[in-house]
Amino acid sequence: MMNEIHLLSSVTELMEKACTMLPDDVHAALSRALETEQEGSIARDTLKTILQSARLSRERGIPLCQDTGVPLIIVRTFPGPAMFAIETAVVEGLRQLTERGILRQNCVDPVTGRNTGDNIGEHVPQIHFLPAREATSIGVMFKGGGSENVSTQYALPHTGLGADRDLDGVRKCVLDAAFQAQGKGCSPGILGICIGGDRASGYLIAKETLFRRLDERNPSPVLAKLEDAIVGQANSLGIGPMGLGGSTTLLGARVASAGRHPACYFVTVSYSCWATRRARIELDEKGRIRRWL
Repeated sequence: MMNEIHLLSSVTELMEKACTMLPDDVHAALSRALETEQEGSIARDTLKTILQSARLSRERGIPLCQDTGVPLIIVRTFPGPAMFAIETAVVEGLRQLTERGILRQNCVDPVTGRNTGDNIGEHVPQIHFLPAREATSIGVMFKGGGSENVSTQYALPHTGLGADRDLDGVRKCVLDAAFQAQGKGCSPGILGICIGGDRASGYLIAKETLFRRLDERNPSPVLAKLEDAIVGQANSLGIGPMGLGGSTTLLGARVASAGRHPACYFVTVSYSCWATRRARIELDEKGRIRRWL
């Protein structure tokens, strides 16, 4: 049985790391992108600043961005009391990190306009429980408002883009999303993409794909080829870091597919800024961190 003290400590450490430490695969992608930009260019200088900011955040334990985002938590566990214990730990961990100033107060009641002050509100945080096969794992992602604002969903066919109900139509939609975002999503970005599903599941699945490491190849050769095409073509648009020009508009694209209704063909794009704040842990039976995933 999980120990409440161990569990709260593990969840709080997980969320603090996600908020303050850029994942190593994202850092590596930014470092590679730096070498592709011309010496003395605005794009190169911007990437240098981004990497310096990430280093300072890691060293000093401060947020990667002043917008610490909205938490999305994906829990894989076995049905039972652990689910309630994890939910309690997540809520308390968010309260403590907000009180410490690690997380900005980012939860506003849309009816009253009042900030709740502790990042807790109706349907916040979002905690999604999924069945586990072996051990309990928890993934957390803090998604900023800018990246959420440029996330979008398309319904195919799309006559304006000349996009039909096929993978080429998907490619056209995703490139349009990248172009429309410009620098407003704090590029270079990472795109989470869901092909199919419904209006609701498309966004959740698209966000879930953002947990996939950038150095992890899509197991589907067809979708892997589509990801490569999207990144290559988006990086030829000239948008560049923060929309100031350059050859690095995207660091990656993560694509998943979901069954759809015969009458519907949705393409959902979840945009993640360069400050992709995600982390995952596996817990032992006491609620302690067994390993980082």
